[in-house]
Amino acid sequence: MGASPTLISSVQRAFRLLEAASAHQNGAPAKQLARETGLPLATAYHLLRTLVHDGYLRKLDDGAFVLGDRLQTLHSTGSGQALLSRVRPVLAALRDELSSAAYLTFYEDGEIRVAEIVDGPRAPRADLWVGFEDAGHATALGKSVLRELDDEARREYLSRHPLHDLTPRTVTTAATLIRQLETTALAPAVTDLEEYAVGTVCVAVPVRSGHTLGSLGVSMPRDQLSRIDEVRELLLPSAGRVTRSLSLTI
Repeated sequence: MGASPTLISSVQRAFRLLEAASAHQNGAPAKQLARETGLPLATAYHLLRTLVHDGYLRKLDDGAFVLGDRLQTLHSTGSGQALLSRVRPVLAALRDELSSAAYLTFYEDGEIRVAEIVDGPRAPRADLWVGFEDAGHATALGKSVLRELDDEARREYLSRHPLHDLTPRTVTTAATLIRQLETTALAPAVTDLEEYAVGTVCVAVPVRSGHTLGSLGVSMPRDQLSRIDEVRELLLPSAGRVTRSLSLTI
């Protein structure tokens, strides 16, 4: 069922008000915006109140309307999507070459977050039964980030994140985790050997987006453990391509 003509015209009027408000660096009052958009004042007032309520506009103390934080969020999200579109082919190539799901994470606002997962029928993703923000110590992707952090940042992260016991193989003490991170034989790659999910192993390497640290990795069934060296050798140049792509200005 299509949108009604009334709804469509309301959306069009709201966009006209946003465009008019964006043309005034210091904002403009409702009467001026109504005049510039050709809208009845009552209609403009109603739409402006709605746009303010939803965060698309902000009303200043002097009564002027300026663009709100919600639009900045949309812009930032759009920029992030444009960046991710550059690296999805790299993740897809990893998936196809290794028949393994590929993952990209970033360390933002003190949390390790999944930015992208590329999987398929022959390369299913791991069962993300615990969010990555609560499992950085147990995933190769999280441990890759933790390994690259300086001592102070790593201690700060671990002070805020309990090392939950997710499987019988999960490391649950900070000292043991740090020792493993600093002595891994596959450096700069790190592994998760059934520490996050029984039956699943993962390998990850660091990437960067400007000053933002992240990680690139793949997950595999436990019976593919013998391929870890092969996986590492494919991940490293792929991580380089991801970092180069993410360093380009949009």
